[in-house]
Amino acid sequence: MRPALLATIAGLAMTLIPTSAQAWGGTAHAVIDRAAIESIPDDGPVFLRRQVDYIAGSASLPDAWRNASENFSKIEEDPNHGWFREQFTFLKPIPRSRYEFVIAVFKQHEKIKRTDPATAARTNVRWTGTLPYAAIEAYERIVVCMRDVRAAKQAGRDSAFAEQHCGFDVIRLGHYIGDGAQPLHDSVNSDGWRGPNPKGYTTDKSIHGRFESRFVDGMKLTAADITPRIGAPGHRDGDMFDAILAFLDNAGDKMERVYALEKRNGFADFTDKDVRALVYTQTTAGAAMLRDMLCRAWTESATTPAEIRPSPIDFANPRFNAETGSAAD
Repeated sequence: MRPALLATIAGLAMTLIPTSAQAWGGTAHAVIDRAAIESIPDDGPVFLRRQVDYIAGSASLPDAWRNASENFSKIEEDPNHGWFREQFTFLKPIPRSRYEFVIAVFKQHEKIKRTDPATAARTNVRWTGTLPYAAIEAYERIVVCMRDVRAAKQAGRDSAFAEQHCGFDVIRLGHYIGDGAQPLHDSVNSDGWRGPNPKGYTTDKSIHGRFESRFVDGMKLTAADITPRIGAPGHRDGDMFDAILAFLDNAGDKMERVYALEKRNGFADFTDKDVRALVYTQTTAGAAMLRDMLCRAWTESATTPAEIRPSPIDFANPRFNAETGSAAD
């Protein structure tokens, strides 16, 4: 795709995104995506470097799918941007199927709706979130499109369309990983402290935007600030879904730190070294995770897909779940 056309598409995408819905703010999402792609090593999916402006310029696009005016899209998309861990402590281990997770949460809702209606009101998919499922689903789509890139190159065909498909899926994955890196996306305290509050943290919903948008924009965060911090690629082995869950846990563990910094009025000074350090740490973590997932997807795309027998939708599969109609891996 011509650079001028890519720039036009990116510009149009950004005009469609309502500022009130942006998570991490447009700045941090763009910075995370750009830093991730710029840090891809030469043996990774380097073709993405040609699309870096398109990807970074469209980094907040998934938030545009959450407008109330597009109700079907909003209902489906909203949960993909959060992972409110306190809401499903009853669920161990985390299911490896989006639908098994949804059903388990619904069953808990039914169990407690009469004895604890306040908790039950938020024991549902909207107030638990589905972020790790959105991320792993986007990741696997990237493996598929990277496989197509390799096939086109090996056959001597133009790989431009396959590369564009990858670019779009990287926008999706990058957004979910970027959201997951923001500690307030990994807690029920996403928009003001909820429940017992012995330390007197703010209950003001604006904390979310003041941290991820106002402060990040005020400190003038750039990819150059975090690219040198990313380090060598990781996650070369092991289960990717488990890696995503661990990544979200790591970010969520810093949730109270955000509140403590807000309480001492750290957000008011864009030079505050502690708030800046947290922003650097979490945007770097997001960029590193995204870069690692892209490199791992590129490696996976070089292998022939394994044929699963019996099929995940075959009743004879020993892991077949009649409630979902499929078998999780």
